[in-house]
Amino acid sequence: MSKPLSVIFYWHMHQPFYREAESGRYHLPWVYLHAIKDYTDMAVILEQVPGARAVVNYVPSLTAQIEDYSVQLRDWLNHDQDLLPDPLLTALAHETGNYSDAECEYLLATCFRLNHERNLHRYPAFSRLWNLAEHAKNHDATQYLGRHFYTDLVTWYHLAWLGETVRKTSFVARRLIEKERNFKYQDRRDLLTLIASLLSEIPEKHRKLQAEGKIEISTTPYAHPIIPLMLDFNTAHETVPDALLPKTPYPDGKARAIEHIELAKKSHENLFGQPATGCWPAEGAVSEDTLALLGEAGFQWCATGEGVLHHSLGYNVREGKPEEVYHPWLVGEGEQQISCFFRDDHLSDLLGFEYARWDTLDAGNNFMQELAGIRHRTQGMDNPVVSIIMDGENAWEHYHENAMPFLINLYQSIADHEDYELTTFSDYLSTSPATEKLSKLTAGSWVYGNLSTWIGDKAKTRGWELLIEAKLAYDKTFSQLTAPQQEAASEQLRICEGSDWCWWFGDYNPGSAVRDFDKLYRQHLKKLYLLLGLSTPLSLDEDISTGGGEAEGGGTMRRGHDID
Repeated sequence: MSKPLSVIFYWHMHQPFYREAESGRYHLPWVYLHAIKDYTDMAVILEQVPGARAVVNYVPSLTAQIEDYSVQLRDWLNHDQDLLPDPLLTALAHETGNYSDAECEYLLATCFRLNHERNLHRYPAFSRLWNLAEHAKNHDATQYLGRHFYTDLVTWYHLAWLGETVRKTSFVARRLIEKERNFKYQDRRDLLTLIASLLSEIPEKHRKLQAEGKIEISTTPYAHPIIPLMLDFNTAHETVPDALLPKTPYPDGKARAIEHIELAKKSHENLFGQPATGCWPAEGAVSEDTLALLGEAGFQWCATGEGVLHHSLGYNVREGKPEEVYHPWLVGEGEQQISCFFRDDHLSDLLGFEYARWDTLDAGNNFMQELAGIRHRTQGMDNPVVSIIMDGENAWEHYHENAMPFLINLYQSIADHEDYELTTFSDYLSTSPATEKLSKLTAGSWVYGNLSTWIGDKAKTRGWELLIEAKLAYDKTFSQLTAPQQEAASEQLRICEGSDWCWWFGDYNPGSAVRDFDKLYRQHLKKLYLLLGLSTPLSLDEDISTGGGEAEGGGTMRRGHDID
């Protein structure tokens, strides 16, 4: 009797640094909103389903912000501080609800940013607020929307962002949803207390799941930098020969990459109580030199996109040897050697982009049929493994009830089936170590197997050029700073080195999102110059990119392969 097919779900949890460089306030609320919905739901579902197991990746730039929100909310509730760090939370905490005109405009623009079909119109009271707002806008009458409209709006926005597991178990959530309207200050304060509790519980929940063997937790270099490009821009040419590159290498890129890696290891162990065995390099972006650094740092495994394997082997494995996707590969030599898993793009993209439109049971049955096909194709292998790797936060709002019924059914169906075994990367390697060596690793990422999402066109390359200029100024000035100034400048540089800025540059992304990230990026670069005691270059007053496209899923996610 052959061994079961090993199945690994790898959920990647990541948000960039959203704090405004000048004010210290959060420009966008996605850290705490995803925390009270997706990070909470995903942990509770794993906790509740017998046999469910997964690997969860937490990026330090995210966990640092969750902790910051948690501490500041706790201090506000304890009357130890007067202001909250986020304008949405500030609006929810407003004692009278007598908002200024600017605050009302902000709430109207912000509090309908969620999936309308799944999370807005499912609630008649929230749907009523949307209809009122649309009517007022169409008749130039938003000034007649009263105080209770805005207090109800900001309350409903947060109620709609709560995880399904929270709505089902929290007395506060159920009471406010049943109340529907005319929320008082105490109602909103109770909701803030619930939010604070959910934020503070995230590390504890994951430590508990880890101790029970339900999950393995991995990490990513500290601020989510694209390490292959930091080490050598020319790696982009391995897959896109005509990519536009900066003329100057990134200064001291190897030392910068090592710093991000070492800080991630330290942050992870402090938060989750044990070292991370595995690493998801930011965006699954890999090169031979990148994996050498991860191996030297002590990581036993990493993962990347299926497209990287296609390029590395020189052929599309799905058309030639599909079984090559379903085992880990050894990369590197000696102490630098590391086991590398490759994402099943087809299954991962079904979860990310297709199944949300399906009936829950039909989607689950289709996934099981896909697994059966893989099981059949890998019958001759000793211990095949399929790696489903995807964003663990942005897909679920498009599903019925935040994908809770779908994920529960999926985990349970796989766990109960004798042909499959849910496991983790480390547990898999403990019984089936990688044996086949990849003679050449072509640089790329999980997106199309190349690095074009972060470099290669005019806007993305301009983003790198501005960073290079700032890094050169940093190198020239750093030794003149005091120790506290050096620490502040170093943290600011790390923020500027994150991948998300260049991710959003490009005409294919929505204009509003591009403008937000363009502005934040230039603000962060300006702050770096100020921390160095230097004047900011005029070039940082110029837009890098304007966007204007309609990227699938709003641009927060990408497919692993081009469907065109």
